[in-house]
Amino acid sequence: MTSLRLRRASRPAAGLLIAALLAVAPPAGPASAATPTPFGRSCTPTDGVRFCTGDRVPSFDGTPIDVDVTLPATGSGPWPTIVLLHGLGGDKSALEPNVPQTSTLAPRILPLTEHYSNLWYAQHGYAVMAASARGFGSSCGGGGTPQAWTQTGACAKGFIRLADQRYEAHDTQHLLGILADEGITQPTKIGVTGFSYGGGQALQLGELKDKVRQTDGTFVPWRSPQGKTMRIGAAYGEWLWSDLMSAVMPNGRFRDDVTASGATTLSPLGVMTQSYTHALYALAATTGYVADPLAPGTHPWDLTGAVAQMDLGEPYGASLETIATEFRKYHGSVDIPGSPAPLLLESGWNDDFFPVTESLREYNSVRTEYPGSFVSMMLGDVGHSRDANRHTASLAFNDTAFRFFEQHLKGVAGGPANGSVLAYTTTCPALGATAVDDGGPYRAASWKAIHPGTLTFGSAAAKKVDPLLGDLTIGPRFDAIPSTDPLGTADPCTSIAGINPKGSAIYTRALSAPQVMLGRPTIRATVTTLGGPGQLAGRLWDVAPDGTQRLVTRGVYRLTPGQTGPIGFQLNGNGYRFDAGHTIKLEIAPSDAPTYRASTSLFTATLTGLTVTLPLAAS
Repeated sequence: MTSLRLRRASRPAAGLLIAALLAVAPPAGPASAATPTPFGRSCTPTDGVRFCTGDRVPSFDGTPIDVDVTLPATGSGPWPTIVLLHGLGGDKSALEPNVPQTSTLAPRILPLTEHYSNLWYAQHGYAVMAASARGFGSSCGGGGTPQAWTQTGACAKGFIRLADQRYEAHDTQHLLGILADEGITQPTKIGVTGFSYGGGQALQLGELKDKVRQTDGTFVPWRSPQGKTMRIGAAYGEWLWSDLMSAVMPNGRFRDDVTASGATTLSPLGVMTQSYTHALYALAATTGYVADPLAPGTHPWDLTGAVAQMDLGEPYGASLETIATEFRKYHGSVDIPGSPAPLLLESGWNDDFFPVTESLREYNSVRTEYPGSFVSMMLGDVGHSRDANRHTASLAFNDTAFRFFEQHLKGVAGGPANGSVLAYTTTCPALGATAVDDGGPYRAASWKAIHPGTLTFGSAAAKKVDPLLGDLTIGPRFDAIPSTDPLGTADPCTSIAGINPKGSAIYTRALSAPQVMLGRPTIRATVTTLGGPGQLAGRLWDVAPDGTQRLVTRGVYRLTPGQTGPIGFQLNGNGYRFDAGHTIKLEIAPSDAPTYRASTSLFTATLTGLTVTLPLAAS
């Protein structure tokens, strides 16, 4: 899903032609060996490639999809092929710097396109396909919810399914099958990649690999319309999600050091990521075709109703549990059966919507369930706000991704090793003229190996978390959606005056030597809860000698009513250097609203014997 950071630049928007919105072209026959014509189109030389655009192409269910193809400057194919997938609210132009961007509310993210675009890959010998996801752009995008609800004809089924494997993934597979039949695409040499909304879809396609999920939920072998065997050869997701419901309503049960059933992400239902969920729903409703909540047959994709139910607050009933189960099954990747294609995963340390949890869930799942499969991971100050997306890590990750595709689609040595982790750290200041380079790089053969050390502190004393005594002014200062909260910030280095709210449990550790945290802090304690359901909102601070404090990482744990006994959960994590003379402070607050929705129910929680363990990079 596209980051909403206001400072990002975009190219001027271009008006959409009426003909492009209405015309639907049938799939074309085989292309001439001398002159490739993807989807029956002629191609125009530009920027050292051939760019092929035209009328929309019907998908498997007749929904018209707006799609471009970019080819190398010479040759007739077939080529290894790269698929580019855009973020929420965007369209096919998001990673096509050769054309004016058509989405003004989801602007092109400039650091993202260096060595990562249709031009870059086509100039290096790939055919490239970029399509607007159904419900966005000219793939039946609505341009405003009231208008979207009136879509008819070929677009009647073209509303946003929110990356449902049975629809959006199926659309991509169908279009690739046509290109394979036309002699454009090598059927088993396909790479898929995208960011945010598209990053999760890339992960889904990599997990599906050689099978298609039909609308009834069953799997069939992936074949082109003319019967060719199709397969994803490599998948790279940026700012990705692997379990969409867990990202929208995290419950704190995922830990990177514990093997657990995926069902733990749904039981109990978690804490709504309120500001991001509201902002992204508004973006979808403004730019796309959102299903009419009252229309028959749209209930599983009723985004309006789902958000409204989350807004009601806990305790949640059976209806939202049904939605959560549906989303876990069809809108994620980790539950897709079978060994995946080679996967490269990228997440941002300061991403308040899709934190590194999402990559780690996929990484651990593959390493545990399919140890012979390839998976590698990259982490840095990149992604949705509050990540800075500076040049050093962004370009390093794009270049690593290029080598990854070269390795797995062309057999060229030099890509990342299986299991390997590449990480850069957050450095401050992060934005503006005085911004400094990302720290690192740090490299290791595995996630465990990249942080061999630990630092543990805490207190045996009983400390109470009480919403009635909580400080409601802190959370808004670190809301990642400044467009919806004037007090918010998109800067990972924002500091405030030191404060220790009476309603929070506070734990500190002064440092005599610098320490580099590289991973997710783990909190363990015994809890005694009265009332609820409630929550424990963890915030890890770097307190400077002058008393100011900077938010390093955060996370949330859902308490069940009257929960008592030992608990363990992790904060989102960061790569971050604490300097000598500073103090590390853990705050367990009763709320971190509006990033996480405040609890509706009254509760108190007493924590005894709490410890927090920070994973440290090698000194």
